[in-house]
Amino acid sequence: MLKNIKQGLVVSCQALETEPLHSSFIMSKMALAAKEGGAAGIRANSKEDIMAIKKEVSLPVVGIVKRNYEDSEVFITATKKEIEELVQSGCEMIAMDATLRKRPGGVSLKELVAFAREKNPTVQLMADISSIEDAKMAEKLGFDCISSTLYGYTKETNGRKLYENDFTFLKDVLKEVNVPVIAEGNIMSPEMLKRAFEIGVYSVVVGGAITRPQQITARFAGYIPK
Repeated sequence: MLKNIKQGLVVSCQALETEPLHSSFIMSKMALAAKEGGAAGIRANSKEDIMAIKKEVSLPVVGIVKRNYEDSEVFITATKKEIEELVQSGCEMIAMDATLRKRPGGVSLKELVAFAREKNPTVQLMADISSIEDAKMAEKLGFDCISSTLYGYTKETNGRKLYENDFTFLKDVLKEVNVPVIAEGNIMSPEMLKRAFEIGVYSVVVGGAITRPQQITARFAGYIPK
């Protein structure tokens, strides 16, 4: 999949159960719209959504499963169960939380990587990271690429924005690892995407700015004079 998304835009087509567009059918049409707009790949949540998307478009898919567990803060492809579902979905790449946090059931990230490789050696693996330490460990564990997905979404990085100080975090990650680095998280405009590529990232993932109309509407509504 990596060769397909090099210097390209991956559009995240996701809608959780609490959101108006929650539907595998709707996400498949969102993916079609993204393809027609020039997307090189899709990121999607759940086996059902991925299978619907793959029937609609030929673009490669980065698959995740978001599921909450009581004994861990990790919720993106957190256990072997989620990996099994994603292998069955037919996605070309599996993304998983690659932070150093405790995982559900005490399973290690190293175990999950080995399990995924055993289940389907042809599926590539993306590490969703939040720190330089995460990135270094992910490279050691053999992930095919690293994404800044969780920067700003862990206790240690809460509230930080990827674009702060001209994407300093991305620049630091690029210095520390040799695998492809993908920019994801709060990229809200074409100008931000352009700058991320100028810094040297391999690919850019954009989600809410394209595929979450309630968030887009709220941003516009926020500028209405009081």
